Amino acid sequence: MGSALFLALFAGHALMLISAGLLLHPRISSDYLRIHIRLFAIPLAVSVVGLFFAEQQAAFGWWRSDRLGWLMSCYILLLGWLVQRFSFRFFQGDRSWRKVFTLLTLTVSAASVTWFGDDMRWIVLCWGLSLFSFVALVMQKKEWEPAKRLSWLMAKMFAASWFSLFVSVIWLWNATGEWRLSLVFSTENLSILAGETIFAVNVLLFLAAIIPAGQWPFHRWLLASAVIPTPISAVMHAGLVNAGALLLARFAPLFSGSTAQTLLLLFALVSVLIGTGILTVHVDYKRQLVASTMAQMGMMFVQCALGAYGLAVLHLMLHGWFKAFLFLQSGSVVPRTKPIMDAPATSAKGWLLAGVALGGVLGWGYWMLDPHENARLLRALLLGWSLAFAWGQMIVFRNGRWAGFTLLAGLAMLSETFHSGLMRFLGLALPQQHGVTAFHEIAVVLFFIVGGYAGRWIASLRSDFSETLYMRLVHWGEPHPDFVESLPRYLMAYVRQRR
Repeated sequence: MGSALFLALFAGHALMLISAGLLLHPRISSDYLRIHIRLFAIPLAVSVVGLFFAEQQAAFGWWRSDRLGWLMSCYILLLGWLVQRFSFRFFQGDRSWRKVFTLLTLTVSAASVTWFGDDMRWIVLCWGLSLFSFVALVMQKKEWEPAKRLSWLMAKMFAASWFSLFVSVIWLWNATGEWRLSLVFSTENLSILAGETIFAVNVLLFLAAIIPAGQWPFHRWLLASAVIPTPISAVMHAGLVNAGALLLARFAPLFSGSTAQTLLLLFALVSVLIGTGILTVHVDYKRQLVASTMAQMGMMFVQCALGAYGLAVLHLMLHGWFKAFLFLQSGSVVPRTKPIMDAPATSAKGWLLAGVALGGVLGWGYWMLDPHENARLLRALLLGWSLAFAWGQMIVFRNGRWAGFTLLAGLAMLSETFHSGLMRFLGLALPQQHGVTAFHEIAVVLFFIVGGYAGRWIASLRSDFSETLYMRLVHWGEPHPDFVESLPRYLMAYVRQRR
């Protein structure tokens, strides 16, 4: 059944790509787009069937069947379908709409089949195809100078990512003589890999993962990406930047116990700090979303560095859906006729302390349910902190404080239940090796606790240091002058042409 499902899946992708090619023909009207978008249902339906009924850990030539691959195929195809539905009206009248939908289809198709690869050459091919087809998407606004300059910057960054992955794969093949991941990671081959080889390959893989994710110090292209059209931003923030976690999950046996895990952890924590700081001080909505992505991807890599790949996959999916929704709704304004907030009451300090105590108790109780589970302490901290923060925010609402907090707590518990169910469902599709000591997890938890309270303390200060830090964060969040344009000259050119 597995080989038949793969044939049906690739037939569906071939049909999508042929349809995307037809869109380039000038005689094909925009009405055909409705038919093209519906074709996404074919590979999506096959992926859903494969998720529940396909053979597990079975190899078919260059590909292998496991639930992680089928799950990512479902997620990416459904996301691509929703974005194309949104783009149907967004790009109406755009001169390059044919190329936009063709490249969108190519990007989604390549990304969705990447994680079926058992042959490292397939992963390298699809990784590069999805990255550079996305760059080609950004290049469609070449008449706008900021978008043109951004596309070249992204091309250089993504080329570095692809080259890092390419060199790491060649290095592994040279050391083991195998192209297939299942054979590269056999006990025999792992035992012959020297420590220097593993470290070098790990550094290359982690560079390939963090560059498209916009992590420090490669974050400048991400902060400049606010000029990208909204549907393209949704694809990027919900799909492209998340792919690093899947890449690390596929090569996880190399990371277990490696020094590169600590290196990845340090880069990820710096990215969380910078992204959160920029998010806190900026007022531009789209730039806030970009900074949020930087911080969230940093948290995802923290989870990978701690060996919690299942948690990273769940983070990837939930963040992707949430961020896609925010970008696609970024142009909407919801009018309010009645105020729903009050000024904080005089008992605000007591309310906040009660929230901290409640969050701490719930987090501690959640940790004690299974204190030996990997990354359980970090998850308990995030759960307790989130609930304490939500409790503090409820004070400004006039009505429904308790109902809102109860709903949020229920959703948090539901998320944890879904995580546990997802781990059982994916089974062996996710790496089982951890290679991280309790010291790493405790250090990360202390870092977030100390960093959180230090941030609040610095924000309350009225000193030269706090003002300098504030201005520095604002500056870091602003794009380079090459990526902004006060007067859209290409629109002036359109006006002159019509005259």
